[in-house]
Amino acid sequence: MTPAAREYLQQRKIKFAKAEEQRAAEAPRIVATDVPPMPQIKVPENQPKPKFVDYETGAYYMTKPEHMTHLFGNTLVPKDHPRILFRGKLDSLQALIVLDQVLIGEDGNEKLVADLDDILGILREMMRCDVLDEELINESVIGLTHAELRERSHDPLKFFNIKQMVLPDRSMGKSYALLNQLRAAIRETEVAAANAFRSGNQYTRGDIIEALNRLSSAVHIMMCMYLAGMYQ
Repeated sequence: MTPAAREYLQQRKIKFAKAEEQRAAEAPRIVATDVPPMPQIKVPENQPKPKFVDYETGAYYMTKPEHMTHLFGNTLVPKDHPRILFRGKLDSLQALIVLDQVLIGEDGNEKLVADLDDILGILREMMRCDVLDEELINESVIGLTHAELRERSHDPLKFFNIKQMVLPDRSMGKSYALLNQLRAAIRETEVAAANAFRSGNQYTRGDIIEALNRLSSAVHIMMCMYLAGMYQ
C-alpha cells in the first residue's frame, strides 16, 4: 500500500491491516478441493462503492490499474500473478493444439485431429472452471477412462508393441514431432498450475493439476498409437 493510499484510509477512518496480520487472524484451512474466498470489503455508506477489489490485499480501486488484470469478476491481481501465468500457459496450449490440427489435417489424418479436438475441449473446460471457480469433472480422454489411460501409459509394449519412452527423432515424421511438442507443453502447463494453486503444502485445485497429468499421459498414448500405425 502506498503512503498516499494509507493516508486516504486513515483520514476516512477506514480500518486496514497488513496482509500477514489478516491471514494470521483468519487462518483458513485449505484442502485440495477448496477454492480461495474472494476478499470482502466494507465500504462506508457515504463513500462511492469501489469497482475493483485487490485479491491479495483487499484494497479497492475506482479504476483498474494498468499493471493488474481480472482474476474473476471484479477481483484483480497483478499481471504476473501465478494464476495469470497459468492461464497464459493454458491459452498458449490451446493455440498450439489448433495449429497442430491444421498441420496434421493437411496430411488427411482426421482420426488424429479428432483425438486432439477431444483434448482441446477438456482444456477449454478447464479454463472455464478456473475462471468461474467451478470443479473440473472429466471421466475420459480420447475414449479411455482414467484407469485405461494409466494402464496404457505405463505399459505401451503390452498394448501397442511399442517400447516405453521412445526418444523422438525426425525420422518419425511431422505428426509425431508435433505430438511430442504438445506433450512437453502440457507438462509445462502442469508445473504452472502446481505453482499457481499451491498454498503451503497443499493445493487448492487438485482437480486441474490431476487433469493436466492425465492429458500428458493421453498424448503419450497417442504417440505410441501413431508409431503402432493405429492412426493410418
